[in-house]
Amino acid sequence: MSAPPRQPRVFAPDDPDLVVDASRDIDGAPAEAAAADAGAVEGGAARPTLAELGRRGLRWGTVLATALAGAAALGVVAWLMGFVSVALARNDWIDWATLALLLTAAFAALMIVLRELIGLSRVARLGRLKADIAAAVAGGDARQERAAARRIAGLYRGRRGLAWNVRRFQDHVGDVHDPGELLALAEREIMAPLDAEARRLVTRAAKRVATVTALSPLPAIAVGYVLVENLRLLRMLATLYGARPGYAGAARLARMVLGHIVATGGVAMTDDLVGQFLGQDLIRRLSRRLGEGAFNGALTARVGVTALEVVRPMPFRAVKPPRLRDVAAEALKPLLGRK
Repeated sequence: MSAPPRQPRVFAPDDPDLVVDASRDIDGAPAEAAAADAGAVEGGAARPTLAELGRRGLRWGTVLATALAGAAALGVVAWLMGFVSVALARNDWIDWATLALLLTAAFAALMIVLRELIGLSRVARLGRLKADIAAAVAGGDARQERAAARRIAGLYRGRRGLAWNVRRFQDHVGDVHDPGELLALAEREIMAPLDAEARRLVTRAAKRVATVTALSPLPAIAVGYVLVENLRLLRMLATLYGARPGYAGAARLARMVLGHIVATGGVAMTDDLVGQFLGQDLIRRLSRRLGEGAFNGALTARVGVTALEVVRPMPFRAVKPPRLRDVAAEALKPLLGRK
């Protein structure tokens, strides 16, 4: 017959009558047995699993690849240094030609670095301007709002095709007195034409991606083209809004856009958008290539719409932002033969 269960008791931790049996561990087993088990494990009685062995130590494949790559790089550098030293040691036209080529290469590398730095600074300038505009709208500061509106007008004053819009905005600056209306006027007069052009760029890129993916014979070609077209679209949108980034600036924009898409669940939204736009019956009847083309086109449209929101120096307030559904529908019409 089992013993009756113990009833709960209330005691104070500092009770002097409370006695703790140190010979037993928390689970009630003797402490000597627990120590013996630990010693057995340390002594090698317990064998590690294959997964534990895989996580221990160095990854020798990585070490081998790194060592071979480092040796190859050092070999190329040593060969180049030997060639340059031998060429410069000659006292003839090869010496002067090598020196001239090296100086030209150094100057070109310096200009590339300067271009990348300028591109990064322009991308950061658009981000600061957007943050200042958001702060001015949130705080209702008329002076800060007017300064931000002047910065918008100055950013696009020399842009061909926007001179009339900027002049029209400046003519009506004195007629606006309500908080937030001056930036709304700048958005309608200056930013609206840029938004329309940005939407055209996104739609064309999505059409090209959808068509090339559907007609590509190899998946590697399709993947490479999607990556190149999306990076090209990012640079075109940034240049349209006044950033003109280099490769480093485009990489930074790609990271920002990717983070925004991941944060908003853009890939799942794109898949759901394709299903709603095409219909489940049509998706089942489409070939695999056409389905991949439709998805990649919708994903490019998603990337373009997100990039437009990221690089635009003003948040959407007075102008409606482009809807992903509308852009994807327009981009996928030629692929599906719709009118």
